[in-house]
Amino acid sequence: MKRVVILVKSGEEQDQKLAKLIENKLIQKGHSVFVDREAQTSMAWAENVAQQIKSADIVIPLVSDASCRSEIFSYQIEAAHDAAQKQNGAPTIIPCRVAFTEDLPDPIGGILAPITHFLWETEEDNDHLIQDLEERIDHIKERKDPVKLTVKPGLRLVSKPAPKPKPIRVTIPVQTKPKGPLPLEPIGGAVPLNSEFYIKRIADKDFREALTRYDSIVLLKGARQIGKTSLLARGLQMSRERGAKVALTDFQKFNASNLADVSSFYISLAESLAEQLDLDVLASDTWDERRGPNVNFERFIRREVLKNMNAPLVWGLDEVDRLFTCDYGSEVFGLFRSWHNERALDPSGPWAGLTLCIAYATEAHLFITDMNQSPFNVGTRLALEDFSAEQIKELDERYGNPLKTEDEAKQFQTLLGGHPFLVRRGLHEMTTRKISFAEFEAGADKEDGIFGDHLRRILVLLAKDPELADVLKGVINGQPCPTPESFYRLRSSGIIHGNSQNDCQTRCDLYARFLKQHL
Repeated sequence: MKRVVILVKSGEEQDQKLAKLIENKLIQKGHSVFVDREAQTSMAWAENVAQQIKSADIVIPLVSDASCRSEIFSYQIEAAHDAAQKQNGAPTIIPCRVAFTEDLPDPIGGILAPITHFLWETEEDNDHLIQDLEERIDHIKERKDPVKLTVKPGLRLVSKPAPKPKPIRVTIPVQTKPKGPLPLEPIGGAVPLNSEFYIKRIADKDFREALTRYDSIVLLKGARQIGKTSLLARGLQMSRERGAKVALTDFQKFNASNLADVSSFYISLAESLAEQLDLDVLASDTWDERRGPNVNFERFIRREVLKNMNAPLVWGLDEVDRLFTCDYGSEVFGLFRSWHNERALDPSGPWAGLTLCIAYATEAHLFITDMNQSPFNVGTRLALEDFSAEQIKELDERYGNPLKTEDEAKQFQTLLGGHPFLVRRGLHEMTTRKISFAEFEAGADKEDGIFGDHLRRILVLLAKDPELADVLKGVINGQPCPTPESFYRLRSSGIIHGNSQNDCQTRCDLYARFLKQHL
């Protein structure tokens, strides 16, 4: 018997019908099956869903056009992926596409892309799908403790990507405050490079200047969904246009084998870098286990990467927070810091051609004990902030002014607090649904409303950490955070804002209203 969780988008008739079919067939085979059909959102619901995913042997996400745009669906896949990283591969994820063959958006694209998908298009596929699922489930082997990595020539930890067509050159438009309404585009994930809906902030100007100087380390810090990846993408594109070599590493896409130990991590990092820069070298062929992992990786970067560059290298590192909880995280960050120091001591040396752009949300000092070995207190530090009233007004104009009066604009900012994702999503929904601000506000905090998926995701996040949920209850009632750690963790998650544990509050009225109901 296997414990199976089926992830399905609520309210989608076809998705739900297929989920019921799979559930019935797997139960007949003797498996235990959980499908989230809870009508009432609550902390008990959130705790149950989180526990079901964590304890499952198999998670089957039903990926459709609607579900892949659902924030709670995306988060549940991330939760299954994170659990598998910590539990020796359990649960196994088996994606099933429901009449959907388009590219998957990030972050689920990076998680699901390397996995073989099943495709269901019509009811004629029912029997084949069930048969394929049963065969895949029967062939899942009993998990054993991971074997320590032995580095030898020819070893590859990152699979070679499939050949892609030559990319079309993208030029970032010069923003001259275009008049609205503009043609709409999907919401979620990084804002496309050529999007007219991207709003520049102070950090954009500072980031461009830092990259123009080719600073050693550039830090992009901000809460979840504040726009770090979108800003990072624009900085890297500007560097390409200026003639620099560019690479991007998204640590969210690294799996358990890539993160198993420091050697596996460095080899995966080196392979990814060599692939992006078209270097004809395999990291394992240059490795000598008589040297330490740090020495091997540094030699690879110096001899195989920087030595062959005829231009500066700008290397973007996204979702760096994943390394904070790895046993070897401080070792990796210490190496990055040493490159910064060597560049300062020898401005004409090889490290002068390397710029690291590090995007993260969590306070580094909570995880790095020796800040003298940390790259997070050197270099150029940039913090992304929520949208101002003027920036919300500018975005409102690009959507064709769904906010009709100054009073509505003020109430809109109070409700959403300048949260970039919520602001854009709100204006987008008001425009596409052609609803008034009064209608929008009335349903904003409802479980089945515009932000229902987003708000339910926060509950699931809090259900994984009851102590943090208790701290948040106090903040909602006007109390300070009891410890600096609880303050920084809630702030980096984007749930609260403020300058200190004694000066903090929920990030916006939407969060306060919803959390008061459910905490």
